[in-house]
Amino acid sequence: MTSILRSSLLLPLLGLAASCSSPSARQPADLLVYNATVYTVDSTFSQAQAFAVQDGKFVAVGPAAELRQQFQAKQEVDAQGQFIYPGFYDAHCHFYRYALGLRDANLVGTASWAEVLDKLRQHRRQYPQAAWLTGRGWDQNDWATKQFPTKAELDRLFPNVPVFLIRVDGHAALVNQKALDLAGVTARTPISGGTITKAADGQLTGLLVDNAVDLVSGKIPEPTPAEANTLLLQAQQQCLAVGLTSLADAGLDKANIDRLAALQQQHKLKLRLYAMLNPTAANKAFYFQNGPVFQDRLTVNSFKVYADGALGSRGACLVEPYHDRPKETGFLLSTEQEYRQLAKDIAASKFQMNTHAIGDSANRIILNIYGEALRGDKTRRWRIEHAQVITPADMPKFAQFGIVPSVQPTHATSDMYWAGERLGPQRLKTAYAYEELRKQYGQVALGSDFPVEDINPLFGFHSAVARQDAKNYPSGGFQMENALSRPDALRGMTTWAAYAAFEDRQKGSIKPGQAADFVILNKDLLKAPANELRGAQVQQTWIAGEQVYKR
Repeated sequence: MTSILRSSLLLPLLGLAASCSSPSARQPADLLVYNATVYTVDSTFSQAQAFAVQDGKFVAVGPAAELRQQFQAKQEVDAQGQFIYPGFYDAHCHFYRYALGLRDANLVGTASWAEVLDKLRQHRRQYPQAAWLTGRGWDQNDWATKQFPTKAELDRLFPNVPVFLIRVDGHAALVNQKALDLAGVTARTPISGGTITKAADGQLTGLLVDNAVDLVSGKIPEPTPAEANTLLLQAQQQCLAVGLTSLADAGLDKANIDRLAALQQQHKLKLRLYAMLNPTAANKAFYFQNGPVFQDRLTVNSFKVYADGALGSRGACLVEPYHDRPKETGFLLSTEQEYRQLAKDIAASKFQMNTHAIGDSANRIILNIYGEALRGDKTRRWRIEHAQVITPADMPKFAQFGIVPSVQPTHATSDMYWAGERLGPQRLKTAYAYEELRKQYGQVALGSDFPVEDINPLFGFHSAVARQDAKNYPSGGFQMENALSRPDALRGMTTWAAYAAFEDRQKGSIKPGQAADFVILNKDLLKAPANELRGAQVQQTWIAGEQVYKR
């Protein structure tokens, strides 16, 4: 009797267990990824083995055995023991410019002016019918002479086609006489916030700096809509291949944003975009009236302002003269009063003000203007883009006024070869001070500034933590007191980048409720030797639970 009773009691329990473990009892999910080392980058920087995705969002994160028992997924992915991170977010780049630049001669890494000319001849042979000969990425600091080139050879080689060659930093360009003539630029052309460079005899050299660049660049024909769309989608594929899922595009007009939004709505452009607006009268009129845009894959919530130029072309505005040009301090691109009025207007709106500031004078002026405009409100997340050279007296203002430092680690390792020549040893100590900025504000948003630097975010990660370039130079790292920890560098290109865009509730971490953007790598970024970080390979990139790239 006892055995019969025990059997009768056991049967319902077995049935209950069977129903719990049966597929019909498990929760539905679109995707289950398991057998991985998952760096969630959540508030505790926890690790997991697996996660489930439903409707484009993470719904559970935890041990693989538990999640496989809990969820019945339409698709399961065995990560084969590889390493998973939140989708990488470039907090400052020029995606639209990068895309259109794919039609230009690539002059990045050229070792001499002669090599630049050779590449231009090749490019012209490839595109003989192009109305302009355009190139991007030259840097005289990489050449033996380190002298800025002149237009003499361009005039000799290309007398009948206008030539426009943008420097690596985007703040200087070399043009030929044909381009100057088409733009109507002469030695008497007035310019403010820029330089039309002249030789000792008063003749134009062809070198244009900062605002002077626009005098010629505005004459270059725009690509057709079909050409622009093709280039943008080509650029997207390059981004996805290096694990980028979100981008902050620094400096767009409404027409650019409308084109990008249309591609997103057609499900062709998968990338998530945070668009910084150029502060033109038309952009301000439209967006101040209509307010910010917060969509699933598009945020328009800020204006991108330029305070000064770049250090390499000596357009950065410094408190004291350049170490290698004792009579020059650089310059602001507009007047202090114009920046003050713009800050007042943006403060009265719901938008952020994100200002490019390289030199210590530019940073001081903009920080003080921010402080005046914000009146103690630290919730607005206004940003300094680059924050390259800061005096010790101005550094605490990031915390005092609640200003987000948005920096690009590869700038430090690209500039370290010559930055001391521009700044001198004392000022160099408080330049590219990423860890000090992190201490002041509590976080830093990390970007690349591509196409100024390489598009690969892992190059920035390596520069941030090892303070070394692609050659692993210098052996001990450049000013290592300002290296970021590996967890902080990963935060800077995921959750902190999202925070700087008011998107931290939607993305940046692998946790329930956030967008299911993630990247699978073959290396453990938190533990791999520093000299292996740049060589880490993206195996897969996913956005909203959709695989958008596979190696």
